[in-house]
Amino acid sequence: MNAVILQLGLVFAVSTVALGQSVSAWPEKPVPSTSERVAILEDKRIKESSGLIQGRRDPSIFWTVNDSGGEPCVFAIDHSGKTRAKVRVREAANFDWEDLTLGKDDQGSPVLLIGDIGDNFQMRPTIQVYQIPEPGIVAPGKPAAETESTVPHIWRAHYPDGKHNAESLLVHPQTNRLYILTKSEDGHCALYAFPQPLQDKTSMPLEKIADLRFPTLIRPGKRPHDNCMTTGAGFSPDGTRLIVATYSSLYEWTLPQDQPLAEAMKQPPVRIEPELVPQVEGVCYDADSKTIWFTSERLPTPLMRVKR
Repeated sequence: MNAVILQLGLVFAVSTVALGQSVSAWPEKPVPSTSERVAILEDKRIKESSGLIQGRRDPSIFWTVNDSGGEPCVFAIDHSGKTRAKVRVREAANFDWEDLTLGKDDQGSPVLLIGDIGDNFQMRPTIQVYQIPEPGIVAPGKPAAETESTVPHIWRAHYPDGKHNAESLLVHPQTNRLYILTKSEDGHCALYAFPQPLQDKTSMPLEKIADLRFPTLIRPGKRPHDNCMTTGAGFSPDGTRLIVATYSSLYEWTLPQDQPLAEAMKQPPVRIEPELVPQVEGVCYDADSKTIWFTSERLPTPLMRVKR
């Protein structure tokens, strides 16, 4: 076993140097943190939680969606794991919903943005994002009957450099700019930005902001390349942090307000090592911009909280 670990470590070191990066650029040692399972989601319909964002109209809830092939619905869950709302997005199809986030419309009202951005076989000429007003929530203790959204606004876009898979959709809380972080099995990915303002009735060309490479990492119970694959991301509400989830780790960048995002992401992130769950695919910050929440695909679905 030790020989295998040594061999994997050498492969990682050689591949990293070949890419022009120093081995120490990305930390292997995590910062101190504690993980806590706050709840198990009671609603068995949420079996592939593939995105997570704290509500803006009601910060006591989170919004989540199921992965590809699920109903075109968003769910609101609370800290006890109860479903507080199920909203069907009118005239929508869940081709490969991978994430959701919150932004603002032209009037400054909160909107949910749902990323139909998954492309495992890299065959989609365009990706799309559904936008609906953030739904209201029923009072605690009342049954969560299914409701229907208004007709969504659909934003379509394409990459400037070919087709990519992606599972991370995020909006900067100050600029309201929309971003996508791509995903690959070897860790090579990039952060892309939508035009601002968003362009209607056309496929918008995305702008590459930063190239990234997530490293392999050995954790008991996970494959080394599980650490390479990005599965969710989000900005903190105050805009000073950016969190990215992989199947094994959480990576966090500090974002100085006087520095462009592309420059800030040239600095190595810190690594947070959460409690292992089957498949992390949704991550977000709490209102304090420090506490991190995440969920996992596969039943039973946990709601996890991470503090540093």
